[in-house]
Amino acid sequence: MKIVLIRHTRVDVAPGTCYGWTDVPVAKTFEAEAAVTKARLQLCGPFDAVYTSPLTRARLLAAYCGYPDATPDDRLKEMNMGRWEMERYDDIDDPYLQQWYDDYLHLPTHDGESFTDQLARVSAFLDDVRQQPYRQVAVFAHAGVLVAATIYAGIYTLEEAWQHVPEYGSLQLIENG
Repeated sequence: MKIVLIRHTRVDVAPGTCYGWTDVPVAKTFEAEAAVTKARLQLCGPFDAVYTSPLTRARLLAAYCGYPDATPDDRLKEMNMGRWEMERYDDIDDPYLQQWYDDYLHLPTHDGESFTDQLARVSAFLDDVRQQPYRQVAVFAHAGVLVAATIYAGIYTLEEAWQHVPEYGSLQLIENG
């Protein structure tokens, strides 16, 4: 099975802001970025199924690319950043933040989740998709989801995956037997 993972386009959030589950708006450049993504994606289809994160930034791109009825799945949300959502990283006054920076792969954010938590839910989603008789699937999601999927597919290890963060609007192909 081929799974084409599509990262949402840029968002209208100040640089250095911590966001994950917050439903932030897309940037003013959405249409131009989305047109590029759509052109790339048209070279990949057709798809037996199309899924999306329920967050607006992923759903809007799915709709723009011709999939307004993409199936939303909560397991495709970005990482839950807990209490730190929508705070500027430089302004977060939480002594736990440094511990999280030191072990972000395993420690959860304050009242949120860890990357390994996110990896587990993305893996559960991909396990479910693999049980279907699909040949090719599209998934509109977020950087953390795409990184988790590349670990799941054996493209990168947990330790090296964050060195390969996909760009906004980019596509990542994974193949699962």
